[in-house]
Amino acid sequence: MIPVLLKAALPKIHAGGELPDLSLVRHDVPIDVDHAAAYAGLCGFPRKDTLPLPYPHLLAFGLHLRIMADRSFPFPAIGTVHLENSITQHRPIAMTEKLQVTARPDNLRPHAKGQAFDLLTTVHSAGELVWEETSTFLRRGPGSDDATTGATYPEAPPTGTVWKLPGDLGRRYAGISGDHNPIHLYGLSAKAFGFPRQIAHGMWSLARCVGALENRLPRQVRVDVAFKTPVLLPGSVALGSRPTDDGYAFSLSNPKTGAPHVLGRTVRT
Repeated sequence: MIPVLLKAALPKIHAGGELPDLSLVRHDVPIDVDHAAAYAGLCGFPRKDTLPLPYPHLLAFGLHLRIMADRSFPFPAIGTVHLENSITQHRPIAMTEKLQVTARPDNLRPHAKGQAFDLLTTVHSAGELVWEETSTFLRRGPGSDDATTGATYPEAPPTGTVWKLPGDLGRRYAGISGDHNPIHLYGLSAKAFGFPRQIAHGMWSLARCVGALENRLPRQVRVDVAFKTPVLLPGSVALGSRPTDDGYAFSLSNPKTGAPHVLGRTVRT
């Protein structure tokens, strides 16, 4: 996927235009059991005969890159900020299933810091919708004072669990996910984009929180997250979680300052 990532990073001739009517599909996608196990180990999921809840995102990531690399797409991938993510699991997916994965862009809208848009993903098995995702991104630019802010999340105070994250976490997750964005790989490459050192992938942060909660989640569930501040590598993060009326609230925060990196919730569907 690196050539596609490089193409997606190139400046766009018609930057700032409308989203294209573009839908890409992968048919009969098999599950690589060893790959899913490597993902589970890195993201803290127990070994099961079903996929870790966020794993289908990896099956769609190449489609996301191809959409952003398409000449009709108005924004380059590099410099686009992942703001929020929402995943709905309609049922667990067995390792033996073959899947149809579809992705398309949608809902370009004003944002206080530029323009926001969604990449929508659906996963079907033998015609049955089993998983879907909305990934929300920001392209920085002139903002709109009238734009609505993102979703609000219930508080999730730290539980006392602190994870120490190694400096190579971004490279390890990139090797599994295919997301080789340079801000995640090395200090020098991250500094070129304004970060003091490399940062963890937002989707790793989401997965690590869900991995800590998965055995308590129902079969049908929605997971919503907002990515607030980068997680610098190496570093430490504090997990927060608490039950709510219809699921769990969770968070990752800076253990020293309490500043949130990720705020999230699960909702029974």
